Amino acid sequence: MDFSKIKTFPIKNRTHKVSHKNLCSTPTSERFDGWYDALPDLLGARDLKEVARSIAHASSQGREVILAMGAHTIKCGLSPLIVNLMENQIITCVAMNGAGAIHDFEIAFIGETSEDVAQTLQDGSFGMVDETGRLINQALREGVDDNLGAGAAIGRHIAMSDYPYHDLSILAAGRNFGVDVTVHIAIGTDTIHVHPDADGAVIGKASHLDMMRFTDHISHLSNGVFINLGSAVILPEVFLKALSAVRNLGHDVTEFTAVNMDMMRHYRPSENVLKRPALTGANSFNLIGQHEIMLPLLAAAVSIERERL
Repeated sequence: MDFSKIKTFPIKNRTHKVSHKNLCSTPTSERFDGWYDALPDLLGARDLKEVARSIAHASSQGREVILAMGAHTIKCGLSPLIVNLMENQIITCVAMNGAGAIHDFEIAFIGETSEDVAQTLQDGSFGMVDETGRLINQALREGVDDNLGAGAAIGRHIAMSDYPYHDLSILAAGRNFGVDVTVHIAIGTDTIHVHPDADGAVIGKASHLDMMRFTDHISHLSNGVFINLGSAVILPEVFLKALSAVRNLGHDVTEFTAVNMDMMRHYRPSENVLKRPALTGANSFNLIGQHEIMLPLLAAAVSIERERL
């Protein structure tokens, strides 16, 4: 092979993906905004800034900013931050799975949650505490009687209680700040479903009411933001069905920002939250990293971007 015959062309004629304009700078301030502004305008850092700007713009315009979150988000210690975002009217709706409601309740009830599954599974004591199952199922029964979904029912129970850590509850914050919190329950996936007080009809009704409420928020998602935080299966599926339903009903929901945040890439979030909606008008971003780092980072970035509007 004779390399002397290779045809070359001037570098100025080549299209480049990286420019000196994109490179990071040295922070000029010890403040977070100095660090934030010094991030390179490339890859994940660019996506972070784009998502933060989208959330800041949507919230300032009164558009939907929906947070769909897995239960692990609570176990990562992020409840106070989510409550703050609700109080400041950044987040307009929170959706969680059944496990999220359990961990939220237990944090409010005793300030602790998450048992050693491997140890308690051996003797059948995993998930068998009395108060969690009894009180949540009671709250669901009372809520359904008042035509409340699961999130509003449990949130009302916690907000009206004297639980020592009720101020850390996302569900109670929904009631206190007028932000819808919906709970999407897959029967059989949560410990309280095998509690003596469990009632399948009540659980199903409470979750179905929340599905309708959540879908109503999705109908107003145009120019808003949908964030899937740490849910690998249930909430990406719920989102897909809700999006199809509102389009079926004649709502033009196409121009919005779809964000997936997780510690690794999963099939359903990639397809249902990012790829499929992007084919019909969504602007999609995948922010990969630890929840306990990425969500505080995003929240701080949103605060900066809101100040600059």
